[in-house]
Amino acid sequence: MIRGLAYENAVENWLKSHKIKIIARNFKSRYGEIDIIAANVEYIMFVEVKAKKSSAFGTPCEVVDFKKQQKICKTAAIYLAENPQNLQPRFDVAEVYISPNDSIDLHINYIKNAFDFVE
Repeated sequence: MIRGLAYENAVENWLKSHKIKIIARNFKSRYGEIDIIAANVEYIMFVEVKAKKSSAFGTPCEVVDFKKQQKICKTAAIYLAENPQNLQPRFDVAEVYISPNDSIDLHINYIKNAFDFVE
């Protein structure tokens, strides 16, 4: 869990460096959890953070399968019902690539609109 938190912190810092405001972290519902909820002037972004040492057996984004997407979308719908927004929702995935020796060196591949709303 501590490593996951460090990766989420790295993505949060990346988002802030791109002038994106963090609204919430680890928002939970009965369906699951959204790692980061962020916004800019146009979008409210529901961000899933996934980390791997390599893409030899698939990219981190590929772990966000249809079932996971459904959980994220249901949780996002609950968030929006509780916190109405005038922003367009968007579902992003932040792929965090970890250096082979687990050092602090991380590479973030940020995928906008990684998937559409699914029910």
